[in-house]
Amino acid sequence: MSQMSFSTLGLQPALLESLSSLGYETMTPIQAQSLPPILAGQDVIGQGRTGSGKTAAFGLGLLNRLNAERFQVQALVLCPTRELADQVAREIRRLARATANVKVLTLCGGTPIGPQIGSLEHGAHIIVGTPGRIEDHLRKRTLDLGRLETLVLDEADRMFDMGFESALEAVFGSVPGKRQNLLFSATFPDAIQAVAERHMHNPVRVQVEESHDDSSIRQHFIRLPDEQQRMTALRLLLLQLRPASAVVFCNTKRDTRDLADELCRHGFDALALHGDLDQKERDQTLVRFANQSASILVATDVAARGLDIDALDAVFNYHIARDSDAHTHRIGRTGRAGEQGNAYTLYTGKESHKVVRLEAELDLSIEPESLPPSERLEERAYKAPMVTLQIDGGRKQKVRPGDVLGALTGDNGIAGNQVGRIDIAENWAYVAVAREAAKPALQKLRDGKLKGRSFRVRAI
Repeated sequence: MSQMSFSTLGLQPALLESLSSLGYETMTPIQAQSLPPILAGQDVIGQGRTGSGKTAAFGLGLLNRLNAERFQVQALVLCPTRELADQVAREIRRLARATANVKVLTLCGGTPIGPQIGSLEHGAHIIVGTPGRIEDHLRKRTLDLGRLETLVLDEADRMFDMGFESALEAVFGSVPGKRQNLLFSATFPDAIQAVAERHMHNPVRVQVEESHDDSSIRQHFIRLPDEQQRMTALRLLLLQLRPASAVVFCNTKRDTRDLADELCRHGFDALALHGDLDQKERDQTLVRFANQSASILVATDVAARGLDIDALDAVFNYHIARDSDAHTHRIGRTGRAGEQGNAYTLYTGKESHKVVRLEAELDLSIEPESLPPSERLEERAYKAPMVTLQIDGGRKQKVRPGDVLGALTGDNGIAGNQVGRIDIAENWAYVAVAREAAKPALQKLRDGKLKGRSFRVRAI
């Protein structure tokens, strides 16, 4: 399909203005196929992976029919994780930047419900949230979906993997029968088929080819002489490639923890991401990885699904994925936006049958590769370029990114180009600073004031 312009869709002028300001000119394949039926009010099932542009597809659809003067919840977007919900809400707000008075509210678990109830009392047009927390609000009668016009299920397969069926059914039981349903999923298991048959009205099915190809991701399969060489192999590859940003996939939570600890013992800046982390630990881990305070994220498939992790230099399969779909999803995190990505899969002779299966199911021709020379183990592990400082003050204390930047770069402060990403949460803020500036930055924040107040600050 030749590239199509958003201007051919008959969108509201304010949305075209937002798209233009964001530099969005032509549609991705999933947008070109799904937007016409979405804008026509039809139910749509879209099958496409992270990075395919599906968020903008459903975001434009629900914003185009939104009546900002009617202050009621008109659209609900359900996501499997808080991180994805935050990402989706950000994208919808960006698309709505030229539309007056559109209020988007996120309702997710892992944060206190009280402030959310207060926010709901002030009203919202669009809710983005996780199924469990939305179900909580419905049970407490603090959320009214009686006038809902559009229901979106994003990464629906993941919501079923995570056990959200009953919460989803509670939502379906609380929304008007006459509504538009938009369902997006990377895969289409039986559970999704059942939901479509039960709750959707003659949905249009849209499926796009994988957005990555052989030219954007180079796959390397490293055959190990024995199991004991697995950690050595990973260290050698990391020392050779020195990726600024890489994800290492393990199949179990325990392996994830053990491997991250082992990498740290060898001097790497590695973090573990798995299902046993509480919400604050999870948030900290993702902030530190996104702001380049850690170069290596060791994760399970469930923990890493739906996360906003872009521009990875490399993906490592410390263990072969359980099936070809999970393998494709893992390696699809690298090689985005026209950049060359690399995926490395480690396996022993005992796992050769799994490699043969991948060859057949993914139509690959796999040539085992050898490891870099073992002398590399004598090299020092490379450190991440940034360090994260945590400030015990956030949105509630009216702390803004500009306040943090000003406090760091004021009189006798560090240079502006030594300050990286700033993330403001409810009760704390995270700021990345260049490693060489970490000590003076910490001292500057401890000695100075933010919003006329002193806050506790520490490196994490």
